This record gives sequence, C-alpha cells and structure tokens, in this order.
Amino acid sequence: MPDPRALLLALLLCAGTALAADPLTYGTKAQQLITKGDFVQALEELKAATSRFPYDEGLRRQLAFTYTELAKRDLQSGRFAQAAENFGQASELLPDSKELVLMRGIALYLNKDYAAARDELLQAGEGSEPLVYLGKISYDTGDLPGALDLWRRAKEQDPANKALAGLIEKAERELPVESRMDKGYSSMFDLSFDAELPPGLSAEVLDALESAYNTVGSDLGVFPTARIPVLLYTKKDYRSVTAGPDWSGGLYDGKIRVPVGGLTELTPQLRAIIFHEFTHVLVAELTHGNIPTWFNEGLAEIEGRKLFAPKLPPLNAAQEKHLLPLAELSSGFSGMGGGQAWMAYQQSYAMTSFMVQRYGWYSVQEILKYLGQRADMNTAVSKALADYALDLNGVMREWRESLPSAGAGGGSQ
Repeated sequence: MPDPRALLLALLLCAGTALAADPLTYGTKAQQLITKGDFVQALEELKAATSRFPYDEGLRRQLAFTYTELAKRDLQSGRFAQAAENFGQASELLPDSKELVLMRGIALYLNKDYAAARDELLQAGEGSEPLVYLGKISYDTGDLPGALDLWRRAKEQDPANKALAGLIEKAERELPVESRMDKGYSSMFDLSFDAELPPGLSAEVLDALESAYNTVGSDLGVFPTARIPVLLYTKKDYRSVTAGPDWSGGLYDGKIRVPVGGLTELTPQLRAIIFHEFTHVLVAELTHGNIPTWFNEGLAEIEGRKLFAPKLPPLNAAQEKHLLPLAELSSGFSGMGGGQAWMAYQQSYAMTSFMVQRYGWYSVQEILKYLGQRADMNTAVSKALADYALDLNGVMREWRESLPSAGAGGGSQ
C-alpha cells in the first residue's frame, strides 16, 4: 500500500506544476511586474510563457505590449537601434499592427538607418505620418524634390499640420538654390556647392571635413557611420536659405551650411568654421538635441579655435557683472544682436574650455552621454562629475573663481 504522505506530496507537486503551467498565472504575474514598472522581468516571464503556450493570444498580446513599452523607453533614452529591435519583436507578435511597423520605421530613421527605415515605412500604409518620415529620409539624403512630393501628399491628408507646413516652406526655399549646385563626395561627406566657386575649393573643404571627422571625433569619442550632407553657399544664397542673423558664419540643422562668399581657397577662418559646425554634428549625434546652447556652442568654439583663434582678451573677474545668465545662454543665440551674440559665444567658450581643462575630455563625453539619455544638464554634470562631488552650480562657481583679476595676463581665450 502506498504511503499516504508520499501520495499527498505527489498530488501537491502536480497541483503546483499545473498552476505554474497555467497561462493565466503567467499573465497575472507579468501584469504585476508591469504595474511595478519592471518591464524587463515581465518580458522574461512572458517569453517563457509564450514558449510553453505559443498559441495563447492573451500572452502574445501581453508580450507585444511589453516589447512596445520597452521600445518607448529606449526612444526616450536615445537608444534608437534597441527601440527598433523591440518594436520589431512586438510587430512579429502582432503582424496586423501598422502602428508598430510605423514606430519601428521611425526608430530606424532616428538611428539614421535610412534604407531599413524606408522599407519599414513603405509597409506602414499611406497615412500622413509615414509620408512625413519618408519625406525626411529623402530630405536628409539630398533628394529635395522627392521630399517635397511626399510632404505635399502628407499635407493633403493633414492640412492643419503646422510642423509639416514648416517643412514644406523650408524645402521650397532651399530647392531653387540647391538645384543648381554641383556635387562632390568623400568617404563620409556629400558636398553640394555653388557652381561658380573655384573647383579646387570643394576638394580642400572635403579634406578639411575628413580631418574634422578624425580630430573632433577623437575628442568627443564618436565617429558617425551615416553620410553627412554639407552645403557651400554664396553669402546671398546663404541668407535666403537659412534666414539666419547677419553675424552667422555657419549653421548645422541636420546639414552643415556654410557661406564662402568670394573665397578662392581654404582659409584658416573657413577651416575653423568647418570644425565648429562639424562639432555640432557630433553633439547632435550624442545628445539628440538635448543640450543647452552654451555647452553646444562652447564645444564647437573649442574645436574651431584650434584652427583660428581671434585675438581677444580673456574674461576676467571684473567683468563678472556683465556675464549673461546661464538660463539665457541655454536657449538659442540666433535672436541676439551682434554684440550680445559675441558675448554669448565668448562666455560659452570660456565656461566649456574651463570644464575641458579642469575635468578632461572623458568627463565631457560622460556629460554628453547622460544628456543623450534625456537627463537635464544639472543631472548630467552631477553624474559625470560624481568623483568631484560637483553639480552644475559647483562647476560654475569653480569657473568664476578661476577668472583672472582685471589686468592679470592677456592673450586669446
């Protein structure tokens, strides 16, 4: 006769196994983890569950939802490749969802994987949003007529979209100028330039761009893999295309734009502008635009002034009362007049140069990394300079204390 205790134990074990194998139990546990915000652990639970119950529709939908939530977090943190991967996993589970296809296409576009993004967006339907991003791919890869066609089709579906109207207006302003430009290429750059420019200048500019790619890339610790568009304008065309302030010597808005006027050769000033604007390319790559203007421009000034440094006296302690507030320096400079803009650039350079000299390029790279993860500047500085026990206010205090007294020293800054 079997031992009753052993029989009872066997029945309990079987009941426990059956309970653990119940799809509803897996789903409930995963939902509890999701409610707590632990999507990573929920993902593991649901992957294990769907491997055991591959035809359970509820588990598949839960798993797709979890992949989607992780992808959204990746997008917010600038992890675009991982976001695309997670949206792809969700899309495989819910193959009829056009929204997931669209979101994967957007993530691939943000990661500058243009070919894969285009393939995905073409499968996302004929809605306004897929057309907008297909237009952005055409625009970023130098096909202005194609971009305009796609954006106009999108506008027909979404006539109230002001952002879309802005894209169309900008492209229409650029098209007459760019349609008459010549082309040049190097390993990483697509150059468009006014046909009236001396033929040798374009080659010199491409050489300078490749030099910037290596030099600035080493300082900031990043080497982009997507090709970078660069445009050289006459001063008149530059003003008409960019509508920038009179004092602007260059612009990066996803494309490097530089006025070269009547130059016949690459001057130290033009080379400095190229390094300056290329720095903005890398900063955008690292931070996805989440950076105060003073830090962005300060880094660009550091790189540009290695090639051509204006003979300016350094800021000193006596000028402290004339310094611009950090909040004012954190927004764009384009609305400033020439004198105020000069001070904004000089102060941005002084503060950022101090940070590089005091804490090193590695700390600067760490600040940029945290900004790329959507941290604010104070949090990024605090994390990057944890060994120094400094936040942004502490850094600014140390910078002010470093300013020389009036009349002490001289030279360029």
